[in-house]
Amino acid sequence: MDYSFIPVLLLGAAIVLLIIFFYYVPFLMWISAKVSGVNISLIQLFLMRIRKVPPGVITRAMIEAYKAGLKFLTRDELEAHYLAGGHVERVVHALVSASKANIDLSFKMATAIDLAGRDVFLAVQMSVNPKVIDTPPVTAVAKDGIQLIAKARITVRANIKQLVGGAGEETILARVGEGIVSSIGSSVNHKSVLENPDSISKLVLRKGLDAGTAFEILSIDIADIDIGKNIGAGLQMDQAQADKNIAQAKAEERRAMAVALEQEMKAKSQEARAKVIEAEAEVPKAMADAFRSGNLGIMDYYKMKNIEADTAMRENIAKPSGSPSKPIKD
Repeated sequence: MDYSFIPVLLLGAAIVLLIIFFYYVPFLMWISAKVSGVNISLIQLFLMRIRKVPPGVITRAMIEAYKAGLKFLTRDELEAHYLAGGHVERVVHALVSASKANIDLSFKMATAIDLAGRDVFLAVQMSVNPKVIDTPPVTAVAKDGIQLIAKARITVRANIKQLVGGAGEETILARVGEGIVSSIGSSVNHKSVLENPDSISKLVLRKGLDAGTAFEILSIDIADIDIGKNIGAGLQMDQAQADKNIAQAKAEERRAMAVALEQEMKAKSQEARAKVIEAEAEVPKAMADAFRSGNLGIMDYYKMKNIEADTAMRENIAKPSGSPSKPIKD
């Protein structure tokens, strides 16, 4: 039987064992830490693998902190922050940057900021190099009714002590926009705003808009102001149109009431005329009854007719010329 493959298997097994050994016992990483002056044991590096903590991240962070003079950082603190879900390298970078820039930042504060979801390294950079935020166009109306559209540039610096629990950029933009609207709205006319745009920034800065936020406002500069619509004239036109519509509605109501009253009077007149005609229709019946009962004689009837004819003649004479004459009834 050929056993020539056994040395190859042994060599392969030895290589696998070496790989597993150096994976769980990062000997080269331990040497790198020792050469850099970091006191960390080989057993602790092995236990990091068991605790599922990457030894490379912790070792590089300790080397960086030691070389930067941050000797107060310990392996246990870095491991605890990693196991809590934090970014160890980002925290160490922030601590080193803050130390070089003479910014008071403790490890506890840095880890709290990191676990709160903010980029602590970016915050330290913003403390050294302030950030400029451009506001969207803010529309406001002066007292003379002219609309103005302003754009501002806000220079802010990160407030390290307020990063935990402090409001973000959206709050800064909202407060500055509110301040611009209030400043323009309190102006007598739009010309004063166009002549002195810095009055807006001064008024807004005096209000302390960065209170309770994660930033410190350094300056507010009005970048651009444009003239919009004449809101006052438009409102006056709308009010005049509304008054006109109201007046027309009231006039139409009065006209409808007059028409209704006229119709009512016509109805009453027709009713009265109908009653007169009805009464006149009763006269011949009454006369016939008088003849039958002997209360009215034939001479009395002729006298009544003569009186009617005389009355009609007098009415015709009294009418002006050209008026149609009423026929005399026999």
